[in-house]
Amino acid sequence: MPKKVTSGVPGKTQAAVEMIVEFVDNNVRDSYSGTSKLIAPLALTIFVWIFLMNLMDLIPVDFIPGIAGQIGAAMGHDPHHVFFKIVPTTDPNITLGMSFSVFALIIFYSIKEKGLGGFIGELTLHPFGAKNPIVQAILIPINFILEAVTLIAKPVSLGLRLFGNMYAGELIFILIALMPFWIQWALSVPWAIFHILVITLQAFVFMMLTIVYMSLASSTEH
Repeated sequence: MPKKVTSGVPGKTQAAVEMIVEFVDNNVRDSYSGTSKLIAPLALTIFVWIFLMNLMDLIPVDFIPGIAGQIGAAMGHDPHHVFFKIVPTTDPNITLGMSFSVFALIIFYSIKEKGLGGFIGELTLHPFGAKNPIVQAILIPINFILEAVTLIAKPVSLGLRLFGNMYAGELIFILIALMPFWIQWALSVPWAIFHILVITLQAFVFMMLTIVYMSLASSTEH
């Protein structure tokens, strides 16, 4: 690929790569208000990585597990007891692992841009404020609970949203695979075509929410 890259008329692969990079870059420019140069590469990595993991959902649900079962049988194991999960994003450990990695970056950038005092103040002095220091002291625990719930809800919802949508999609493929052969083709092909939109949309949503969360973390307006 590097040898075929040209500044002239690009080939099909280079054109596709440039289109994806430009698409992600435009979304970062429109949604991110900070100055970090990490966000665009991060967003591109997230989009491509999640899209490729989701894309494995289009492989027949019993194809790779069947191969894994045959390999297990050749090694002397019961093929029915070989566990092989084909789509990574249907495992909450994977999706929550990615979302909590984003959460760690949110905390890091919040402290980097606002300082430790600013970050703590954001958690304790909003949304309710008062000029009276006694009243403000009373409101601090309430503010902290509300802001902490909001903060923790970001990675949890980010990871579970991706997991739930992809798990539901794979479950439909499995239900179709349990039907008679002549019905499988009538249902699996239209669902697979529609699922191309789903896997792309889920990668886009995860990427966009990451950009928005990082933008909020970098904001110093308050």
